[in-house]
Amino acid sequence: MVKPLNDLGRAGGEPAGGSVDLAEPHPPREPGELSGLDGLAQAELVRRGEITPAELLDAAIRRIEEANPAVNAVVTTMYDEARATLAGNVPEGPFTGVPFLLKDGGGVGYAGVPMTSGSRFLAGYVPDRDGELTRRYKAAGLVVCGKTNLPEFGLQPTTEPELHGPTRNPWDLALSAGGSSGGAAAAVAARMVPMANASDSGGSIRVPASCCGVFGLKPTRLRISSARRRAGVSMRIAVLSEHAITLSVRDSAALLDATAGPLPGDPFVAPPPPRPYLDETRTDPGRLRIAFSNRSPIGTPLHPDAVAAVEDAARLCESLGHHVEEATPALDFEALAGPFRTVSAGGLAWDVAHLERVTGRTARPADFEPATWAMIESGRASTVGLGDYMDALAELQTLCDDLAAFQAPYDVWLTPTAAGPPPPLGTFASPPDDPFRGMRAAGPHLQFTTLINVTGQPAASVPLFWNADGVPVGTHFVGPYGDEGVLFRLAAQLEAARPWAGRVPPAAAR
Repeated sequence: MVKPLNDLGRAGGEPAGGSVDLAEPHPPREPGELSGLDGLAQAELVRRGEITPAELLDAAIRRIEEANPAVNAVVTTMYDEARATLAGNVPEGPFTGVPFLLKDGGGVGYAGVPMTSGSRFLAGYVPDRDGELTRRYKAAGLVVCGKTNLPEFGLQPTTEPELHGPTRNPWDLALSAGGSSGGAAAAVAARMVPMANASDSGGSIRVPASCCGVFGLKPTRLRISSARRRAGVSMRIAVLSEHAITLSVRDSAALLDATAGPLPGDPFVAPPPPRPYLDETRTDPGRLRIAFSNRSPIGTPLHPDAVAAVEDAARLCESLGHHVEEATPALDFEALAGPFRTVSAGGLAWDVAHLERVTGRTARPADFEPATWAMIESGRASTVGLGDYMDALAELQTLCDDLAAFQAPYDVWLTPTAAGPPPPLGTFASPPDDPFRGMRAAGPHLQFTTLINVTGQPAASVPLFWNADGVPVGTHFVGPYGDEGVLFRLAAQLEAARPWAGRVPPAAAR
């Protein structure tokens, strides 16, 4: 029998010597025995010889096939590629043999497997090499078995692309799973895999984590080198972070240990951590100074559930011995929307021009959803006037300065992750005659997360609160620039005080 998670050891993330048993069969297990374990616990079973990677993969495939028809989180299965990986030499790492999913876009290309970024424009595009982050995942021992859904080019806080159809929230299939990493969050919440790749340029890790009741950390800007810097340089440096959505805090920490670091030629490098992030999850955070915001800094209403979640988290932190006080920064958040849109649209236009060269195709309106095409055209106009583009970057830097001054007296800033609980599917739809409608609606919903992409600080959505309808509403913890450690220490303490892994959504695979 598989031992409980605690019996498998909190130190399960360290690599161990010796060969990995890839083939010898073991007695069959109930699916729920594995689906309740995080990635480090599954890898520890492999190291102990209690299960083979092939058995882990077969169990993950069963869960995907069982849950995905309702949820639509996985849009490309890679079962043959995963079995080919196991037939070769699987590297020994912190996650040797653990099934994993990639987001179907961005910097995680997989050689020989289609990558669509949720767009008709890229239908049929197949990368001829692995992305840098994909290589790092493989080196950590992960076994990629599929790709997850995302909105077209990751532009919406919900995952409803026309190409693949909507990803549905495992807690309530009528609700959004968030975006842009909604497929990843839904897959982890539905227990298809213990963790999945995700990326974040306006809340795209944290908002889906909030919607689906799982853990999502956005690292410091360029903590993980973005090989995408050649495709949309200014936009990527300004706002994008790569990482993952996980069931446990320690998985997120161990995965960041395995994937963080620069590439030669990176224009900026995040400050190196003083010790491994996995060690941080085992360390008492001490008495932290925490500011919490239970009102909107832009004057728009917050849903009562978002307020309740933040106030509940504040009380929990206080009960754990932290100093907690209410504070909301006096920032000109309205000044964020225009410059952020200019930088994001300019980056998208650059990306599409790059993809035109890579694919040999010419971008046309029929290849894109109306909102995406409108943003591409806006980006083309903004990049013609380079002075306007640079002015937008300068305005965003002013917001960075103002937020740094607000947060200086505190170790952590606590806010809602999103302005409310998971919205119904269709909330951010944009008709052809009003292509920016969804983006206008998204602004207030993402007011806290988008700001932190601009400042480049690490932040995490932690699943501590479920509303009266039984739907998760995440809370958002923001750390100082370059200091993911304080977030891992606090999040691990919160996870121990109020565990969430045992809360399984109705659509989860059993």
